[in-house]
Amino acid sequence: MLLICALFLILLFGVVYNKRARVPHGVTNLLEIFVLFIRDEISIACLGEKDGRKMTPLFCTFFFLILGLNLMGMIPIFSSATANFNTTGGLALVTLFFMVFGAIYKNGFKGFLHAMIPSGLPIPILFILVPLEFLGLFIKAFALTIRLFANMLAGHIVILSLLGLVILLGWATLLLMLPMTLFISLLEVFVAFLQAYVFTILSAMFISQIYHPAH
Repeated sequence: MLLICALFLILLFGVVYNKRARVPHGVTNLLEIFVLFIRDEISIACLGEKDGRKMTPLFCTFFFLILGLNLMGMIPIFSSATANFNTTGGLALVTLFFMVFGAIYKNGFKGFLHAMIPSGLPIPILFILVPLEFLGLFIKAFALTIRLFANMLAGHIVILSLLGLVILLGWATLLLMLPMTLFISLLEVFVAFLQAYVFTILSAMFISQIYHPAH
């Protein structure tokens, strides 16, 4: 599913998306709405103008990849890769990588430590607070993993449960279960967009907290 979605996105943005169009239209116009929203309302809003523009490709990749994987899970012949703990964990590790090594590259090792060690606190408090700050990096990555994994898995379980009731209670319940299943499926489309947005903006916020500890 990851390979199929990645190939689809490469074709979508490399072939279908027309970068040279002076007046975007069709699919290009639709994609630009999302790209500009991610750049202006997520990346720049969280990281500032300079870092935000640099990090926009990462957050666009997060959003479109997760959205594509979420929507593919609604196609009967496919499965949802984001309902797999390994997939969401891998995405969260990318965020963790930028939180640690990206911050070291930007602010230096001392700057990274300064973000972990608040100034002006008594030394005894630092012995408690500093390990918690370091542990917080991994907790944030783990929260990203669980949030996306649990939400996508839950939707599929609900749909399977409703369809399973048809087998348990008989075909007479089919007329009742089909509208409910359809409603849950439409809700899953909304959740697919929502979870892609939530993962992207939380990643931007977590990275911003390390990149700009003074704020």
